[in-house]
Amino acid sequence: MHQSIKIIIALLISVRLYATEITPPKVSPPIIFTKAEIINASTTRIPFKVVDQLIIVEVELLDQEGNFIIDTGSETLILNSVHFKPTRKHRQEGKQKSGVHNDIENVKEKHLSKLSINDLSIERLNADVIDLSHIEKTKKIELLGIIGFSLLKDFEVFIDLHLNQITLTKTDKNGDHLSNKVYAETISDSIEFRLKKHTIILDAYIGNEKLSFGLDTAAEYNQLNKNLGSEILDYFYPSKELKLTGASGKRKKVLAGKLYRVRLSDSIYFGPMKTVLTNLRQMNSAFGTELDGILGFEFFAQKRTIINYKKRKLYFIKSPIIEP
Repeated sequence: MHQSIKIIIALLISVRLYATEITPPKVSPPIIFTKAEIINASTTRIPFKVVDQLIIVEVELLDQEGNFIIDTGSETLILNSVHFKPTRKHRQEGKQKSGVHNDIENVKEKHLSKLSINDLSIERLNADVIDLSHIEKTKKIELLGIIGFSLLKDFEVFIDLHLNQITLTKTDKNGDHLSNKVYAETISDSIEFRLKKHTIILDAYIGNEKLSFGLDTAAEYNQLNKNLGSEILDYFYPSKELKLTGASGKRKKVLAGKLYRVRLSDSIYFGPMKTVLTNLRQMNSAFGTELDGILGFEFFAQKRTIINYKKRKLYFIKSPIIEP
């Protein structure tokens, strides 16, 4: 049998998010993004910390204060079953999901009827309840959950690893801002992407070879398909073996090194990026994609990036020149 709870979450981002269970009905304590700041009626800035190449925001929920990972590669909101216990038994459906490295078993669900950010509602969200204790153990942090695509898709998301902050801006159905003067910075470049379910897919080049990459804020290292040809792998310089822990908690060995000559266009290019060689067959099967690799933390470390899901575009903010 599997257990689920229906809850309504109303979120007031700079100060608090209110959660109320539908079954059984009762009023729950507020959820709080403890350090968020309102910019205008539809824009909120949230500072984050980086733990082992994971972007983490601080949240207080149901009398617990802890960390949420920002993960564009996750389809839903994920709650850690270590900290969130379902209060009512329901019919179990033997649910199973796939992670980037391994299958995730014993997944429970919370059905979120409504999420309201600064009184702007998002209807019908789902949250998966998964044991994330292996991440807590390896990263040595308390982890309440993971914020994924289902919460981010109605916002323009500015991920700034220069200032360690995320800016969420509510957009209309066309992806246009609801408020003027959202950013003080100037956009220097942009590029279109495709969206396969929840996966952002970019065309990128290694040398002169065109490839398809997924974009994932929670990928600690870039990933490159180890079965690609030598004309591509010649730009990968291996240095050591690593053991990576997948979403299911299972570990596997991968070859790590640096990847050179990566660009999105003639004007958008990257310096060497930490990358691992791995088999992406399982991930492609799970997500219905045919990716040659994943661009993760290393991508965002080099580019201050704005994601607009509705316009299917990435925008890039020029980093300031730092005097030596």
